[in-house]
Amino acid sequence: MSELIIEVVRSGFVESVHRARVHVVDESGAPVMVHGDTIALTSPRSSMKPLQALGMVRAGLPLDDELLALACASHSGERFHVDGARKILAGAGLDETLLRCPEDLPIDMDARNQVIREHGAPARIYMNCSGKHSAMLATCAVNGWPVEDYVHPAHPLQRAIRDTVEELTGERVAATGVDGCGAPLFFVSMAGVVRAFRQFTLASPGTPERRIADAMRAYPEWTSGTLRPETVLMRAIPGLMVKAGAEAYDAFAFDDGRAGAVKIEDGGDRARMPVTVAALRAAGLDAPELDGLATAPLFGGGVPVGEVRVRPA
Repeated sequence: MSELIIEVVRSGFVESVHRARVHVVDESGAPVMVHGDTIALTSPRSSMKPLQALGMVRAGLPLDDELLALACASHSGERFHVDGARKILAGAGLDETLLRCPEDLPIDMDARNQVIREHGAPARIYMNCSGKHSAMLATCAVNGWPVEDYVHPAHPLQRAIRDTVEELTGERVAATGVDGCGAPLFFVSMAGVVRAFRQFTLASPGTPERRIADAMRAYPEWTSGTLRPETVLMRAIPGLMVKAGAEAYDAFAFDDGRAGAVKIEDGGDRARMPVTVAALRAAGLDAPELDGLATAPLFGGGVPVGEVRVRPA
């Protein structure tokens, strides 16, 4: 397979390069852009969260709208994210002491600075996966499952999520690891992730899959943050569902079945959004707002001196 190269250009010179795997399909599911080995195993990281949320909804998680979007989130720790995670817990009669994600400060700098100004310390509720973990606990409460070990791969919750991942990707989970938040991490192919994402946006209204897709698209700031590029994309292209993952992974699907996944080989996040924009455009999805995400600026002395860009064909 051909490689997709991302150039880091400083002062007119290519200083570094990243390489990307890309798998994009059209409305019928036929490939329209493939770079690298997209059948090999990868770790989708947080791009897997809609699938995890689906496993929870199927198991009885009683969330909709903003809070369902938050269950799929890698949030920025803004006040509404934190309040929302606490609301999910309180609705299940639980509190944040049961969370097993790591202590952290908010990703959003204003929210982080506010915590610091208020003499706050890192806390599990600020961690970007606290919405997912709160939803996991709430799912356990609905089913009477133990809450102490809810992140263990053998827990009934995680077995239900794994079954959902295998169903939607059409693949057996080849390996299970540990994500940065402590929850199980399932290794599948990029082609499998694309198959899974298509099922969310193609599902009939009212189904669990469609409820998740609709919640993410209606409340994109709840799945990431007010200023995050994923929010920009979903606002710019109505009908688009996008979920980013750590180590420079992205997955998306449109309401007519067009879908794709992106993985930067070295985990360099600065290259992720330029490649995601290229993948969206290869699928025929575009808007003026994408121009500002198609490259990432490089600075020298506080002044733009270059950019990160997909190498011109």
